[in-house]
Amino acid sequence: MDYQEKVITVKQALSLIKTNDIIVSGMVGAEAREILSHLHELDASIKNVSVTNCLPMLDADFFVKPEHAKRFHVDSWFLSGALRKGWSNGTTSFIPNHLHLAATARLDHVRPNIYIGCATPPDEHGFVSLSVSNVYEKRMIEEAGVVILELNPNFPRTFGDMELHISQVNYVIPVNYPVPEIPDQELTEKDIKIGNTIASFIKDGDCLQLGIGGIPNAVANALVNKRDLGVHTEMLTSGFMKLWNAGAISNKYKTINRGKMVCCFVAGPKALYDFVDNNPSILILDGRYVNDPYVIGQNDNQVSINATLEVDVTGQCCSESIGSRQWSGTGGQVDTVLGAQLSKGGRSFIALYSTAMVRNPATGVKEEISTIVPQLKPGAVVTTCRNDVHYIVTEYGAVNLRGCSVAERVEKLISIAHPKFRDQIRKESIALGLLPAEE
Repeated sequence: MDYQEKVITVKQALSLIKTNDIIVSGMVGAEAREILSHLHELDASIKNVSVTNCLPMLDADFFVKPEHAKRFHVDSWFLSGALRKGWSNGTTSFIPNHLHLAATARLDHVRPNIYIGCATPPDEHGFVSLSVSNVYEKRMIEEAGVVILELNPNFPRTFGDMELHISQVNYVIPVNYPVPEIPDQELTEKDIKIGNTIASFIKDGDCLQLGIGGIPNAVANALVNKRDLGVHTEMLTSGFMKLWNAGAISNKYKTINRGKMVCCFVAGPKALYDFVDNNPSILILDGRYVNDPYVIGQNDNQVSINATLEVDVTGQCCSESIGSRQWSGTGGQVDTVLGAQLSKGGRSFIALYSTAMVRNPATGVKEEISTIVPQLKPGAVVTTCRNDVHYIVTEYGAVNLRGCSVAERVEKLISIAHPKFRDQIRKESIALGLLPAEE
C-alpha cells in the first residue's frame, strides 16, 4: 500500500515536538532509535520534554549526558543499564507499577501527546506489525495525539494483537537498523545448579513463565527432555525457542489459548527474532491481558520463575532496588507470582545466588555478602511480599514457604543461605525476635 504521503525525516519529526510535550516510546527493541538518538538536537527554546519508556536499550544523549537534564526528563516503568546513568544525572524517575496495569494506570494520570515506536512496513492490505512488543504500545497509540512509527524491514512480522492499519499512523520514518539484541549469557555453575533444582519440580504438561538472565536460561536448558509444556509468559526468550526446537513445547494442555505460545514482548538474540517472524504458533497480546493474574491463573499447572536481589528471612523479596536506589523494576514479577498462585496446580519460584559481591563504601573494596538477610537494606523495595512467596531457590536448594510461620521460614531460608553466613543470620534473627533464644 502506498504510504509515501506519511513519510517524514527525523528532522521533521523533531519539529513536531513542543515544550511540555509528553512522549511515549516503545519498549526494549520497539523503541524509536533514530528519533531518540537525535532528540537532544531539538531547538534550544523547547524545554520540559518528558519521555515515558520501559527497559530501553539505547544510551541516548538526551538522558545520558547531564547537560541535557534541564530540558528532558524520563519516567520509566523499568530501568535498564542505560537509564541508571540517567538516574545518576537526575533526568530519570521510576513509575512504580505492576506490568499488567502499567498502561492503564499511567493513562489515568497523564496522556501522551506523541507516541514513537517501531513497526514493520505495511503489507498489501495496509497493516503494519508492531513486531516485538505490545506491553503497552497499542494502548498508547490509541491515546496519543500524534503517532510516529519507524518502519523497519528487519523487524519480524508477528501475530496476536500486533496489527495496526497505516491509516491510524500520522507519520512514518523508513529506517534500516538491526533489531536490538540481548545476547544469551554464558551460564555459571550457580545458574546450572539453580536451574536443575527448579527443573526438578516441573512436570510434563506444565505451563511456563520464564524471565531474563542466566537462571531462567539454565531452567530452559534443563527442561529439554520434558514434553507437552505450555507457554504463557510476559517475555518470550531464546530459552523458549530452544525448548520448542527440542520438541518440549506443544501447548496442547493449556487451558486458555491452547496450541499457542502467549507473551507480550520478545527480546533476545537475532535467532529468536528469526524464530518469531511469521510464526503463527506465537501470539503477542496486550500486556493488560497477558499479565493479568486472573488470566494467568486460568491455565492449570502454571509455573512462574523469577529472580530477586535480596530476601529477608521472613520471605520478603527485594527484586528491583539496592537499598533505596532503584535498579530495575517490578515488571511482571508480582503478576506472575499471583497468577501461579491462582492456578490449579500452580507453583512459583523466586531464585537468587546465595551471595553477591558489593563494594564497601568505607574501604572501596568489594566484599562477599549474603543475599539472604535478617532484614532488608534500609530503603529496599519489597517487590513480592512474604504473603505471596512460594518457593525460594539458591544454589543450596529450594524451600517451600507457603503456609509456614515466621520461625519456620527463618529456619528454611537459613538452610539455603551460604554456609559461611548461616550462624550470623541465626544470631541476628534471634536478636530481632524472629527465632527464640537458644538455651
